[in-house]
Amino acid sequence: QVQLVESGGGSVQAGGSLRLSCAPSAYIGVNNCMSWFRQAPGKEREGVAAIYTGDGSTYFADSVKGRFTMSQDKAKNTIYLQMSSLKPEDTAVYHCAADWREFRECRDGTWYEAQEYGYWGQGTQVTVSS
Repeated sequence: QVQLVESGGGSVQAGGSLRLSCAPSAYIGVNNCMSWFRQAPGKEREGVAAIYTGDGSTYFADSVKGRFTMSQDKAKNTIYLQMSSLKPEDTAVYHCAADWREFRECRDGTWYEAQEYGYWGQGTQVTVSS
């Protein structure tokens, strides 16, 4: 069973930065839609950002546009979520997700839907203090 392994969470003050990493435990392809979701206590899971590893196209929720970026290292089969200008409302458990269907690009209307993804990570905590 493929798992996504996340790292990079932690605690930071408002205005600070963190970088999250995610890599699959086994080969899933090199042309997949991979994303980050987050869930804060008492709130619904929210799609934060996505990247299509085939061409590097990225997608972001309005709440993080201009503050978060995504990138990838194809040699390491790893994606990154660079989070800057962090706010207390960014506090959540962040989960990496991957679409098991290779060559299926991320789509504007669906990349933030959890059902698009078959592989998930355990999550990494991000805490932003004011």
